[in-house]
Amino acid sequence: MQMMIEKKSLYLLTFLFFGFLIIPEIKAQDLLTPVIQSPWAEQTANLNHDYYPRPQMERSDWVNLNGQWDYAILPKGNQAPSQYGGKIRVPFAVESSLSGVGKNIGKEQELWYKRQVKIERKNKKDRILLHFGAVDWEAEVFVNGKKAGLHQGGYDPFSFDISDYLKAGADQEIVVRVWDPSDEGPQPRGKQIKEPHAIWYTPVTGIWQTVWIESVPQTYIEHVLIQPNYDKGIFEVSAQTTGITASQSLEVIISADGQEVGRKEFQPGEKAQVQVGSIKAWTPEDPFLYDAVIRIISGKRILDEVKSYSAMRKISMAPDSQGIQRMLLNNKFLFQYGPLDQGWWPDGLYTAPSDEAMLFDIEKTKEMGFNMIRKHVKVEPARWYYHTDRLGLLVWQDMPNGDHGNNWESRPGILGHGTDKVRTSESEAIFKKEWKAIMDAFRHFPSIVIWVPFNEAWGQFKTKEITEWTKSYDISRLVNSASGGNFIMEGAKITGDIIDLHNYPNAVMPDPEIYGKDQVIVLGEFGGLGLPVEGHTWQEKDNWGYQSFKTKAELQNKYTELMESMIPLIKKGLSAAVYTQTTDVEVEVNGLMTYDRKVIKFDIPILKALHNNLYQVKIEIE
Repeated sequence: MQMMIEKKSLYLLTFLFFGFLIIPEIKAQDLLTPVIQSPWAEQTANLNHDYYPRPQMERSDWVNLNGQWDYAILPKGNQAPSQYGGKIRVPFAVESSLSGVGKNIGKEQELWYKRQVKIERKNKKDRILLHFGAVDWEAEVFVNGKKAGLHQGGYDPFSFDISDYLKAGADQEIVVRVWDPSDEGPQPRGKQIKEPHAIWYTPVTGIWQTVWIESVPQTYIEHVLIQPNYDKGIFEVSAQTTGITASQSLEVIISADGQEVGRKEFQPGEKAQVQVGSIKAWTPEDPFLYDAVIRIISGKRILDEVKSYSAMRKISMAPDSQGIQRMLLNNKFLFQYGPLDQGWWPDGLYTAPSDEAMLFDIEKTKEMGFNMIRKHVKVEPARWYYHTDRLGLLVWQDMPNGDHGNNWESRPGILGHGTDKVRTSESEAIFKKEWKAIMDAFRHFPSIVIWVPFNEAWGQFKTKEITEWTKSYDISRLVNSASGGNFIMEGAKITGDIIDLHNYPNAVMPDPEIYGKDQVIVLGEFGGLGLPVEGHTWQEKDNWGYQSFKTKAELQNKYTELMESMIPLIKKGLSAAVYTQTTDVEVEVNGLMTYDRKVIKFDIPILKALHNNLYQVKIEIE
């Protein structure tokens, strides 16, 4: 990839916030500039993502640690470096231009970070938590030379209580060691590959989501889960806590439009069932959110408090009047249609340059008339899902794939036949641990309606076991066992709630009379219509789409044909479809938008009208 160097001055602020004092180093830093970049990449004041990163459980006493860190790249197995080689901008992967480094690491090397911070505790008994939104893949954290913890997993948030590692005085040192074997290891890694080509993209190593610290009391809330029971009109609320005693309890208060509609006191380990009266349902057309406050109380004293929210919605399946299973939202059929969204950026790779940039993709998807997004083999920061919650977009959440190599038969219009991959016990354990961690971290968000453990048989193993575990672990959502992957195994019945076919470029579906009696039928990928836009491509030559066009008019005409062909399929039994894709990604030019987000390839009003026709198809449910 060709790069140019552009000098920019970064002005870093001194933060004084609720007892924390963070003084970043003020120093000019060169930014590597890719061949193309998004409009937000030049807005250096926003690159620190300086907003609270966990909207599902918000506290006021926190400090963002994004910005300039020292970095070094050493051979794997070395001790922490005595000297660091330069500055890296967190939260951008070291391979990205926005990191200011733009270097590949690989499995034989490790990436080291160091940051000096000042921490002033307003209460000596308070605990200090160090949070990481995501680090790919293995992160070992040291505070003042002492190991605070080790985490493996590139997509789930984690934290360590660093209180016992803080030394006298305010000055503290945080060091992070990162190792990531990319596609040379068995771990989940999505589309990353050592040598990018075709549908495989640049590796992502290191810290790629926000790093932050917060102060909590000795008795505090660790985790909150609010789940709706639509049919009963209640929210089920649970919380994990630290330090709570038998004389203390939890309390949840639910509000709608600023007015309290439910309150319940409960004990740790219990699920509070909060009745909210006449419910306000969440739909893509009206994505109403309830506010929530969860507290630990001791008598009349509030020991800890977090803000949260939820929505009253239900995802389910039921047969239509012809006996074909249909996917329902709030007990009504709604055809779900959205783009395959990979969440890659030419300048930040896995990380959007700013919250405004991240929001742009979601808002444009909504403006185009889609009601769903399939988040493809990647997990986004929590704030991304908050935006889909509040803007009203259904989300299908993929598990990032890894450890490829099993048998897969894929032919146009033919359901996947094949065998499960035999993975090592280590590989299986890594997958199961991270899949559970992802579900734990993101099952709060009501916009997520479908879990997708596997894609196109990539690393697909023990399909029945993984699918049934996923279904039992979260009964509030449907499970698409293997989008476009193997559904028919030797001697095994089809598992999961959904039959999902991939077909390019045209819209097709499996025979509903054969496959639609027990599972919902969806078209998990199709389209992929390509149009390179001069001056907005990752590389000038050898770009590709599943079917390529030379003009916007040709592209739009073909897309119109696809939409018109979808309507009889919906009537016949199709419940959802996913168009490839939201944006171009590296050498792929089959996006609705260019990779830099500067050109939208379609007329948005035309798209919206075409998509609205899909939602008008009426289906009677038994």
